[in-house]
Formats: sequence, structure tokens, C-alpha cells
Amino acid sequence: MAFHEDGFDLTHPHQLSESDQPMDLEKFIQTMEEMNFSNSVFVDCTASQDVADAYSRVLEAKVAIVTPNKKANSSSMEQYRALKKIAKRRGVKFLYETNVAAGLPVINTLQDLMLSGDKVIRIEAVLSGSMNFIFSELENGAPFSEVVRVAKEKGFTEPDPRDDLSGMDVARKILILGREAEQELEFSHITIQSMVPDDCQDAPSVDDFFERLQGHDAAFAKLLADAKARGEKLRFMATLEDGMAKVGLKSLPDSHPFSSLKGSDNMILLTTDRYHDRPMIIRGPGAGADVTAAGVFADVIRIGNYTRE
Repeated sequence: MAFHEDGFDLTHPHQLSESDQPMDLEKFIQTMEEMNFSNSVFVDCTASQDVADAYSRVLEAKVAIVTPNKKANSSSMEQYRALKKIAKRRGVKFLYETNVAAGLPVINTLQDLMLSGDKVIRIEAVLSGSMNFIFSELENGAPFSEVVRVAKEKGFTEPDPRDDLSGMDVARKILILGREAEQELEFSHITIQSMVPDDCQDAPSVDDFFERLQGHDAAFAKLLADAKARGEKLRFMATLEDGMAKVGLKSLPDSHPFSSLKGSDNMILLTTDRYHDRPMIIRGPGAGADVTAAGVFADVIRIGNYTRE
């Protein structure tokens, strides 16, 4: 971490290295509070629970937050509401568009629908760019373990692909979408189907995981063959309806919008009172550092526009 009250000259990056010191979250926040700059923005690009737990203190210090970190908004409903209340009371923004689907305008769209008096009936979504890449690439004939390895090498998965295959990442995202749709949703309301075979769960390392995963290539090949025999495609998706959510692998007909997805694309279908006969569709790249960074940057700029207003 590095601090300088007059800022850093980015044309001379050595200034940063000359000023840096070991990261200490408590000291970082304390220094931020002491500097007390107006119109400050706290940007959290970690996946850390410790950092997410500090959000209430950051907002209380009248510092806005922009984050792709899903940990805060997918914890208890009580904490989710508390952060929103603090932000409103302190007059600062708490923006997290990139919590779901990287840079796609999903959160803002849902919020606008709710503000306009619409009501969400059902959400169907492919919310993991890594999982969509895996199951769409599987159709090309490569073994499942090899496709997962390629997804990891391309940076689509977490460093440990089990974090993606477990379905927990998608569960957090559908939980957040449900809450943005003003539904009382907790993790206990979500049924999650993990794609991690039982004997791979406790593999001591990622390399060991891949070695064990090879033993399940035939089982995944059969799932694919059975789907093809029915004229269907495999997609890892989430569904939310009537206050309950399901996350898991589904075999879908070619006519389903999700069957057309390729690579790391995400797609969200919003069925509402207003968009009832034909759901609203949001589609685009849902994984990758570039699109996520663009979404984070857009939220930062959005806060600058709020400040000017």
C-alpha cells in the first residue's frame, strides 16, 4: 500500500514503489479516515471477506465504494440491507454493477425496473463465463478435464477451478439478483448442484484435482452424448422464481436462448409484469479482466458524475 496526500505522478511510477509499505487493512482504512478527502472512492477488486467486512466502516467515513467483490452483498440479508442504509444515511454511493456478469448492465437495469414499479416474476440466467466456456467447448469433443484446464489457462476460472465448478459463484450472483429484485433471499433458499466429483473435492492441490478429474471424463462425455441424442445442449444456469433459486446443469433444447451461447458469454432473461410475454434479454461477455475492469471504471466515472451534479 502507498499513500501521498498530493497524489502520485503516474509518469514516474517509481514514486509508488518508493512510498509503498506492507498491506495492513486496519492501517489502510485508518489512514484513509485521517486524510478525510472529499469525494473519495474505495475500489475493492479483491474477493476477500475481510475487506468486504470493512465496508460499513468505509461508508460511515463518507467514502463511496465500487466493487466486483460479491462477498458483502451475498452475505446475510441483514448485512445487505445495513450497507444500503449506511450509504443512504451518509450520502455516499455503493456501486457493484460488476458483482454479476462483469461489465454487463444487469444490476442497474434491475434497479431501474424496480424504481419504475415493475415486478420480477422469474429470472433465468447463465451467470458464469467460465462454466459457459467449459460446457460450450465440451461440444467440440475435447475431454472435460482438458476443457477445464484450458479455461483455467485462459484466466476464465478461479486459480482453483473447483471454486467455479462447485456452483457457489453462480449461487452468489443469483442471490444478489434476487435481492435487487426486492426478494427476501438467503443462501438457504438456493439449491446448488456441484460439478465437482466427490473424490475431487478434497484433492490436496490443483494438479491433483486435474489428475483425479480425468477419471470422470467418460461420465461427462455420456452427459453430452445423451443431450445430443435429444437434440439438446448442456448449460450451467440459475433460475429464480417464487422466492427460491436453483443452480445447476440443465439440458436445453436448441430453441432455448441459452443454447446459442458461445465462449464466456453470459445471458440473463428477466420475466416481469411488464416484460411478461417476451422476457428482457441481457447478453454479452461475462468473464475476463478487461470487461470487468471496464465495468469497475464505469462505476467510478458514474460516481464522479453524481458528485458534479
